[in-house]
Amino acid sequence: MAQPVAAAAKTAKKTTKAGATAKRESKRPAEGNEGQVAGARGAVNDIRYWSNPDYSRVAITVDREVRYEAHQIKQNVSDPYPSRIYLDLMGARLSPGVRDLPIGDGFLKTARVAQYKPDVVRVVLDVERIRDYKVFPLSDPFRIIVDVKGERPLEFAKLTEQIHGAASAAEARPPEDIEAKPLPKEDKPKPPVVFKPGKIRRIVVDPGHGGHDPGAVGASGTQEKEIVLSIGLKLAEKIREKLGVDVVLTRSTDVFIPLEERTAIANKVNADLFVSVHANASLNRTASGIETYYLNLAKTEKAAQLAARENGTSLEKVSLLQAILFDLMANYKLNDSAHLAEEVQKALYKKIHSSYPTTKNLGVKQGPFYVLVGATMPSILVEVAFLSNEAEEARLRDPVYQDRAAEGILEGIKGYIGSLKKDKSEKE
Repeated sequence: MAQPVAAAAKTAKKTTKAGATAKRESKRPAEGNEGQVAGARGAVNDIRYWSNPDYSRVAITVDREVRYEAHQIKQNVSDPYPSRIYLDLMGARLSPGVRDLPIGDGFLKTARVAQYKPDVVRVVLDVERIRDYKVFPLSDPFRIIVDVKGERPLEFAKLTEQIHGAASAAEARPPEDIEAKPLPKEDKPKPPVVFKPGKIRRIVVDPGHGGHDPGAVGASGTQEKEIVLSIGLKLAEKIREKLGVDVVLTRSTDVFIPLEERTAIANKVNADLFVSVHANASLNRTASGIETYYLNLAKTEKAAQLAARENGTSLEKVSLLQAILFDLMANYKLNDSAHLAEEVQKALYKKIHSSYPTTKNLGVKQGPFYVLVGATMPSILVEVAFLSNEAEEARLRDPVYQDRAAEGILEGIKGYIGSLKKDKSEKE
């Protein structure tokens, strides 16, 4: 029987007194929120989730920033209810139509929600098995994200073994005894040159922005969302054809995908690499060139400004994200992401520079990009040119440039995969 949300509160009080509740709070008080009307309550409008065999992500959307607390209660003999994580959203009200959400993914059973007090909404996540969880806010619109990590459930592990083991068993099966005459030496065909991707089996390509979010807009009206979708589609096709690996696009049409959903898609499909494609912009109209980012603290003001633009938020909000970034990056493939960024930047610059000699190599950088937060695989964000630069805007509109950009990113991915094989052979 599902425990009522109100019952969770009573148990929480007792557990808190006993000192057994893990508590995590948002660092910013609600009364300091920009644009918040005094006394107004934030409306909890939506709860969604994404999951794969190792991970679950829950997103709670509120129409304004609110203060929140997160607690974990572990089941014990005196508690008839399951282990759970619960969040109290202060200064909040529950919108009509928002209901309990069945999950049942092996880690979380259900997300239950109720108006716990007149100005407090409580969200309870009933837990099956988890190793750790992280809670962090995203802005514009305000969302509270709960990332849950856990051990792979046995049934998922068996299924994965069956899927991957079927091909291996077929390959390992001894061939039937079939008598065949050898070909004459001069007639023996040369084996075709085939690129072997090794451990990289699936890549997620993420064309930035989309739908009501145009991204950067050039002086001639060129929208980033259109350019990067075209490049992303070309890149996906090239990866399939030339690398022979599976490709998943976060979007293949002009639709809006929330930033937190993009890496959730990559985690859900167990991707091995995540590549987000963007076009740059600057208040300095002469700024130009190519640069590639991976997730980390911004080292320069320009990197922070770019993160704010790509996050669709302010520099102040980026600073708040940086304050909690180390905690969020516990499972982030930092070194692998930096390595992937270096290979892609090198190959992309080489490809573009060969046709456009004035192209600047702005190098590999790091920044706090929402779209990369929570990725469990090497992940990067590529800025293929500046839409704010008149000459580069014209290039970005050219299908030939788009194709070369896609080819350059592909070569970078290929170089990264090749370096993994080299490292493996050297260790052996």
